[in-house]
Amino acid sequence: MNINKYKKYIPAFLQNKFIFTLLLSLIWITFIDSNDWISRAKDLYHIKQLEKDKAFYIEKIAQDKISYNELHFDKNKLEKFSREKYLMKKKDEDLFIIVEY
Repeated sequence: MNINKYKKYIPAFLQNKFIFTLLLSLIWITFIDSNDWISRAKDLYHIKQLEKDKAFYIEKIAQDKISYNELHFDKNKLEKFSREKYLMKKKDEDLFIIVEY
């Protein structure tokens, strides 16, 4: 097989073996490898989303701790919370639930 007759169809910059190897490596790193740049970009985006979620949940935990302390140490707030949220009542009371459509 005579390679010289096919050389005229290959661009001049690809005939250099170092440039060809570099180009092939870049293609491999960008698209084919399991740790390619596209996957890394998606992973970085996912990490940023998880960090936002983490910040949200840390703030939510802080709010819940404040609510817990209020309910744990203030009996009036605990009674109000249980009446509104869980429809609890005292023994001598009647409870009427009005559902609006």
